[in-house]
Amino acid sequence: MTTEGLAVLVLLGSFGLFIILRLPIAYSVGLSTALCLMVQGQALQTLPQQMVKGIWSFSLMAVPFFITMGVLMGTGGIGQRLIKLADSLVGWMRGGMAMVNVLDSYFFGGISGSAAADTASLGSILIPMMVDQGYDVDFATAMTITSSVEGLLVPPSHNMVIYAMAAGGVSVGSLFLAGYVPGAILAISLMVGAYIISVKRNYPRGSPFSVRNVLKQLWSSFWAMAAILIVVVGVVFGVFTATESAAIAVVYSLIVSVYIYRGVNWKGVWKALEECVETLSIVLILISVSSAFGYCLTTLHVPDLAAKAVTSLSSNPIIIALLINVILLVLGTIMDMAPIILIATPILLPIAESIGIGPIQFGIILVLNCGIGLLTPPVGTVLFIGSAIAKRPMEKIVRATMPFYLCMIVALLLITFIPEISLWLPSLVAK
Repeated sequence: MTTEGLAVLVLLGSFGLFIILRLPIAYSVGLSTALCLMVQGQALQTLPQQMVKGIWSFSLMAVPFFITMGVLMGTGGIGQRLIKLADSLVGWMRGGMAMVNVLDSYFFGGISGSAAADTASLGSILIPMMVDQGYDVDFATAMTITSSVEGLLVPPSHNMVIYAMAAGGVSVGSLFLAGYVPGAILAISLMVGAYIISVKRNYPRGSPFSVRNVLKQLWSSFWAMAAILIVVVGVVFGVFTATESAAIAVVYSLIVSVYIYRGVNWKGVWKALEECVETLSIVLILISVSSAFGYCLTTLHVPDLAAKAVTSLSSNPIIIALLINVILLVLGTIMDMAPIILIATPILLPIAESIGIGPIQFGIILVLNCGIGLLTPPVGTVLFIGSAIAKRPMEKIVRATMPFYLCMIVALLLITFIPEISLWLPSLVAK
């Protein structure tokens, strides 16, 4: 075996072993990279150099700002207003609170950009509320965690920024626009599933529809929704960069949360910032070690080897697209979102492009696959959060989530094989 072949075996084999041994993902990535460098005879100084290089990016500064914005908005009384808005729009339907849950995640996702933040903030309100109205607690929890994935697609999503950096040269503004329709497709598929279950179990309807109430709740939520416009419109139309828009959004969310909605005081702001630092430290260490891991993958030509391996199985673009989705879904069960994006992008993006899937569409496919991974054991972060909030065993939550897995897979297949779903809005702006 050549030195290069041995290095590939050590890199991927040790990484898989560390994952099986349940070593934290950051340590797994870092140690496997160090072992690979040693086998190649490279200086270990390369590891910290590549780690620093991975986070030495102006664009990457948008990530902590978006995380901070989401936390401030989540603790500033925004969630309750968005729940009332969603209730005024879809609460009248059979299983109205389930529909509210889905629509509210679409709204809140555009503010937090995080499935975990969505579940933690809205789940603590909606799950007890649904149970009080006669909904099964497992159903309520499953509805909450699956709908939270919408937040990964609806801008502003810091995961989109991470992908743009990993893909190289991809417009963050185009990615933001590309997420709206796929997010809506996902929401509709979940609402259809929720409606069928609600009719079968005879879950209650909410208040009758009222235009006056809709307008009232729209006005009440105006300042919250304006945050989305500041970010998306500013980035898409080139008023400012993603990083600049994120910084402005943080200042805006601080003013709205403290002085307009008064959902949090300055003591609460400091507590929120502490939470941001904790989240950000995890994200940045994952990005830095994944960057070093990606360096090894590139120098060892693993993306080329992977492309040859996948294309050798079939030359049919449909089969290859399905294989890419299967690979990402499997990775989602054992890895967190950020490392998947950083590691899988340089490997799978060239394969996707070879069958006609562009970087924008692939970004949406990748993010949705990773989102589904957040709901699957053993590394299902959002699944664990939902289980903790509901105080229910994870196994029962997984069982209740099964119908919604199917809904999400349907949405994923539509996004994979109908490019216009992702590319329609970006193409309009490009014109």
